[in-house]
Amino acid sequence: MAKKFPSNPPHPERLCWGCDLYCPATDLRCGNGSDRTPHPSELWGEDWDASPPAPVPAASASTDPAVTP
Repeated sequence: MAKKFPSNPPHPERLCWGCDLYCPATDLRCGNGSDRTPHPSELWGEDWDASPPAPVPAASASTDPAVTP
């Protein structure tokens, strides 16, 4: 069973988030490249897991009377 992914860990820079091992940044055991994988909160901020904003409604249909749906 996979470990629960923390949404806002206290020090995300200390771990690699590329797999379920959560290796220390100085000991990348999984071979996930030469650099650690950053936590989403480091890339997109602390509210990275908040629901996205509601989409903007599309403009009404064409106002050209020659165009019919």
